[in-house]
Amino acid sequence: MCAGCGATAEGPQATWTFSVENGERRYFCDVCSRKNLRAIEGRLDSSWW
Repeated sequence: MCAGCGATAEGPQATWTFSVENGERRYFCDVCSRKNLRAIEGRLDSSWW
């Protein structure tokens, strides 16, 4: 499940992005990943963006 928009996927999605925030893995779909690429590359927590 995408931590940004709640989208779901059946099985592993190679194009999804994951982040470890406060010791927890968070997965983000393609749309959310593209929308927030600069924040992700800057290692900002998803709560910031």
